[in-house]
Amino acid sequence: MTGYYDSHDAAPVGDAEQPATEHGMSRRQLLRHAGWFGGAVVLTVASGEVISHIADSRESNSLAPAGAATAANGSLRFVQVSDSHIGFQGPANMDVAGSFTEAINQVNSLGFRPDFVMHSGDLTHLSTAAQFDQVKQMMTGMQTDRVFTVPGEHDSIGDAGRAYRQTFGMGTLGDGWYSFDTHGVHFIALVNTLSLEKLGHLGTDQIDFVRKDIAGLSSDTPIVVFSHIPLFAMYPQWGWSTDDALKVIALLRRFSSVTCLNGHVHQLFTKTEGNITFHSATTTAYPLPKPGRAPAPTPQVVPARQLKDALGIRTVGYNQGDRELAIKDRRLA
Repeated sequence: MTGYYDSHDAAPVGDAEQPATEHGMSRRQLLRHAGWFGGAVVLTVASGEVISHIADSRESNSLAPAGAATAANGSLRFVQVSDSHIGFQGPANMDVAGSFTEAINQVNSLGFRPDFVMHSGDLTHLSTAAQFDQVKQMMTGMQTDRVFTVPGEHDSIGDAGRAYRQTFGMGTLGDGWYSFDTHGVHFIALVNTLSLEKLGHLGTDQIDFVRKDIAGLSSDTPIVVFSHIPLFAMYPQWGWSTDDALKVIALLRRFSSVTCLNGHVHQLFTKTEGNITFHSATTTAYPLPKPGRAPAPTPQVVPARQLKDALGIRTVGYNQGDRELAIKDRRLA
């Protein structure tokens, strides 16, 4: 497997990178996309049915023994977290490090040890070395053997993602994409946050990577794709889409089960198109407005007692032989 770090290891050293001026995100672009981020989610597969709902703390406690038993029987369990925005300062969340710590504690209290944790981007808010170091150190507290990441646009400000790749990109290809296999599932981690005019963008090299990566796979192999910005047209007016995603989607049509997991939009949303299901995750930092219900996707201030209802994590599960993954979203409240 590539593109991950052991949750107890030191930060890896990245490969040689392209000049920051080629794909680097300017501060003007950052302001244009300032509201984008995602969340943390748990996915579980049960009897071939995808399950996606919000579970409060009482429900998650009652399900813990069952989750532990399932994991012990050899099923795959992993966690998705997103948009921690470490370094953000503002009234939408006065303590994003504290809420991310609560998310980590929730991961560690699931009743089972996840096979891995995926952070689907915007780990930091301004992509500084100190912020990358802080979020990496925080994630070493997750009780899992492996932590995978993909970058958000906030992780690539001004340097084409070089600082991100130096911390999290060991073993990745190109601008940080990679794939791996576990428990009979093929995982693909994509980068669509470096060439932002309005929408996310993958580029020819990355699309060619996907084509070659899946060429030898059987059509009944379950596929899970991670990205920061959605691979479907959730709300293009706000940039919540990827302009060349259809080229990758076309390559995945031959597979019987494809699940695409993204962050960026800071809210739960599910869409199914044929054999492909898209799940947007919530955030651990601050909420964004529903599509079209505000002039722009800017951080929303809610009463303090309601903030945790808008934040959360996601668990995902899969039993070998099932067709689909089961997804469960859990609030921090």
